[in-house]
Amino acid sequence: MKSDEEWKRELSPEVYRVTREKGTERPYAGEFYQHQETGVYICACCGQELFASDAKYDSGSGWPSFWRPVREEGVARNRDLSHGMARVEVVCSRCHAHLGHVFDDGPQPTGLRYCINSASLGFQAASPPSSNPSDDPSETDADTDT
Repeated sequence: MKSDEEWKRELSPEVYRVTREKGTERPYAGEFYQHQETGVYICACCGQELFASDAKYDSGSGWPSFWRPVREEGVARNRDLSHGMARVEVVCSRCHAHLGHVFDDGPQPTGLRYCINSASLGFQAASPPSSNPSDDPSETDADTDT
């Protein structure tokens, strides 16, 4: 675990505010709100894989929304009674960065809506599939009769 001073040196002020101080970005303004690329959303602090693009959907909430994490173990949940509400906070299980909240009004099959701050995320684009058969390591010269 890093100290607050180490996090402040490594993160932008906005990413620090959201992830380390449990802040929230403005709705409809985050980098990944309308992001449509194929890949994996990672923790902005430690790089752990959190959410895949195939679980992202438009909830109309103004924040990136997902119906499941990549791995259940990748996120932890905490009871959040701040701002006069009872909610479930979602944090990165590795570095405890605040990600957002999870609600039970999402689509099936989970019925969950992980409402996540863009500032808490990074993104790794999926590699395009290879179209060159010679790039396939399963095909070797030993497989041909000569």
